[in-house]
Amino acid sequence: MDDNLRAKLQLVWGVLLVLAGVGLFFRIPQVMPQIKQIGYFAAVIPFVYFCMYFVAVFLIAGGARKLYLNAKQLKSDTPPKP
Repeated sequence: MDDNLRAKLQLVWGVLLVLAGVGLFFRIPQVMPQIKQIGYFAAVIPFVYFCMYFVAVFLIAGGARKLYLNAKQLKSDTPPKP
């Protein structure tokens, strides 16, 4: 696969990662009341909040990094560093 096409596909993947992270930020407040009703998780609700927001932040950060590196590659036609 040629590097230009690969970089474009990676850009699309980066956008999807960022959108998934943003979507998770909006979904957490809607889902947490349902999770609070489960007796098993009642004692660890702060940890569940932390984990869900942690995943959302890493999705956004990973997608943004992927967008930055691959956009840089498309402009300069050099392979990105892993």
